[in-house]
Amino acid sequence: MAARNRPQPKTIPQRQRMRVAAYCRVSTDSPAQLASLEQQIYAYETMITLNPDWELAGIYTDIASGLRLQHRDGYKRLLCDCKRGKIDMIIVKSMSRPGRDSLELIKRIREWAMTADNFIIDVLAAQVQSESEARSEAIKFGIRQSMRSGNVKLNCKQFLGYTKDTNGFLVIVPEEAEVVRRIFELYLQGYGCRKIKRWLEEHGIKTVTGKSEWSTSTIDRMLSSEKYIGDVLMQKPFTPDTLGGLQVKNTGQQVMYLIENDHEAIIDREAWIRVQEMKCVPLPEYMIAAGDAGAMPDVFEETSGGFGMKMC
Repeated sequence: MAARNRPQPKTIPQRQRMRVAAYCRVSTDSPAQLASLEQQIYAYETMITLNPDWELAGIYTDIASGLRLQHRDGYKRLLCDCKRGKIDMIIVKSMSRPGRDSLELIKRIREWAMTADNFIIDVLAAQVQSESEARSEAIKFGIRQSMRSGNVKLNCKQFLGYTKDTNGFLVIVPEEAEVVRRIFELYLQGYGCRKIKRWLEEHGIKTVTGKSEWSTSTIDRMLSSEKYIGDVLMQKPFTPDTLGGLQVKNTGQQVMYLIENDHEAIIDREAWIRVQEMKCVPLPEYMIAAGDAGAMPDVFEETSGGFGMKMC
């Protein structure tokens, strides 16, 4: 008797899982933002691994501004892996995480999603632009409010003569302060910026960043800095363009905030004024007003830590 042909088992095709990556970015390495970054990484790993239809393709991270591609190695690796076909979908916290530059974002979306409708892409880009502008205005408002309250934020790493103590207050660095005093003394003796530059280099005195060669523009700015007499004038430069990120000189477009006697002076106020006169630089209005029996002109706006100069 012929044996019956046994039915062959059907082969069920294995379902292809989607390769999903996540991109996380924070702007600074402050404790709060680093904690946020850790939470995002944990949330994305959990979300992807618990989904049976997804396969974790990687978590890409950056601690950098979203304005430019520079210093964003995680984002660069993400772009590279997308081009190599290793990723099917990317998860982000918001549309501004990959970048705050809408033109850059449009370019990347069109690279990743060639079948996407152009109208949808443009709507997404507009959303990113709106998010970026709203966030930028919120940050600017916070900075201005901080200035009005008299809070000073200075980068002492490129500020010869001072550093910050454990409480964040400016304190004098004695050896650096001697260099600052010598620069002012030489100028009062008739030395120009070029001659001061040669003197400093011949005597082996290095810049605040450790360079042997001095810049005449650096010396000129030092001679005009009100910080060496203990004052701080804030918002001298400002950033007008949300995405440009470039600072411009404040010549009346924004309010400037002054705090007098904020920290210990290195240069005597009268000597500093003589230097400005020799440089033919007009004295700030608050200094001219200071000699008028302490009267404060209408261009100044009082704050808890000083007052604001209305540049108009």
